[in-house]
Amino acid sequence: MQYQNSLAFAKQQDKEDSLSHLRNQFHIPKDKNGKDWLYFTGNSLGLQPKTTKKYINQELEDWENLGVEGHFEAKNPWLNYHELLTDKMAKIVGAKPIEVCVMNTLTTNLHLLMVSFYRPTKTKYKIVIESDAFPSDRYAVESQLQFHGFSKEDIIEWKPQKGEELLKIEDLEKIISEQGDKIALLLIGGVNYYTGQYLNLKRIAEIGHTKNCVVGIDLAHGAGNIQPNLHDSNVDFAAWCTYKYLNSGPGSLAGIFVHEKHAKNKNLPRFAGWWNHNKETRFNMRQPFDVMKGAEGWQLSNPPILSMAAIKASLDLFDEVGMGALRKKSEKLTGYFEFLINEIGADAIKIITPKNSEERGCQLSIQVKNADKSLHKKLTENNIITDWREPDVIRCAPTPMYNSFEDVFNMVSVLKTLL
Repeated sequence: MQYQNSLAFAKQQDKEDSLSHLRNQFHIPKDKNGKDWLYFTGNSLGLQPKTTKKYINQELEDWENLGVEGHFEAKNPWLNYHELLTDKMAKIVGAKPIEVCVMNTLTTNLHLLMVSFYRPTKTKYKIVIESDAFPSDRYAVESQLQFHGFSKEDIIEWKPQKGEELLKIEDLEKIISEQGDKIALLLIGGVNYYTGQYLNLKRIAEIGHTKNCVVGIDLAHGAGNIQPNLHDSNVDFAAWCTYKYLNSGPGSLAGIFVHEKHAKNKNLPRFAGWWNHNKETRFNMRQPFDVMKGAEGWQLSNPPILSMAAIKASLDLFDEVGMGALRKKSEKLTGYFEFLINEIGADAIKIITPKNSEERGCQLSIQVKNADKSLHKKLTENNIITDWREPDVIRCAPTPMYNSFEDVFNMVSVLKTLL
């Protein structure tokens, strides 16, 4: 579409936006004068749905009135509460319900999945990650290598070409072609946290599987942002947090995906606990461990209900709208943001996120020439909440759930003034 650099155009787009009503279902932080902040950090912590308090209060009331009987008698019985989230989460990531479970936190889940899927031998033990993977992914991979008697030198980095910011699939193909016989696992961030690049998960899986490498994906910056179609991608496993685009609250629970092809393989090594034991005999207390099939087979402990209630509040909103509609708005909103940034001029500012909308979510990573963190600080002083990443990038995410075209116009107007 043809964008225009005017407040009138932005307001007209909001008027025509069929999802504009969603903004009113979130708490937007305000300044001391009661004016909404311009909040562009849904890629770091999503805003709170107004229904969240109601959902959590329901569980608090049931705990107050029922005590332990809430496991069976609560409005949403706690015993199987996680099952209330499964179908809706599966839709968001493009999976079958048997492939998805909400549990633990992101890095914990990555470790639990690597217990099963990183099975190194003396000759096939290396792990591929992006050169600029999120630090916790690198730490997890390094510690897994060391646990198995290898070293962090056994990490192979998929790097951008010299002088470039973005990864190219042909470079991964070369790595696997030349070193695949020594590679046991690819653990790749599906949407890179720094550049916002959305990688072709299906192609990554195809490349890794040509040399019998296991393929895992970290979707921390992807779930609720892009449509990863995990089942069709054929990756072996994935994990993601829910507090970013999925708006579940700080430090809330995470999700996992294990492809259906592994669902009934009870011989996969894994850590065991009460909650991945067969639910039919779980409370017998005298049975040997009998692992559940599917992603539930990686659970360990009974679920924290208050965190899951917050997740349920958000997932109900996603289910009402659908990822298709959100993605459509996201492409349009991010495209408008890109247009306005480019109007400022490449001599002052550059977007390092891919131009192709199919290769990015809603995040744009803005590289400001000759800037330091002071610019980010000035944006914050103007009640514009963005995210700074060293050495010179401001990450901004116009989130389709609650950001408006007017937000985007006003943000860029202030940025232009500060520059």
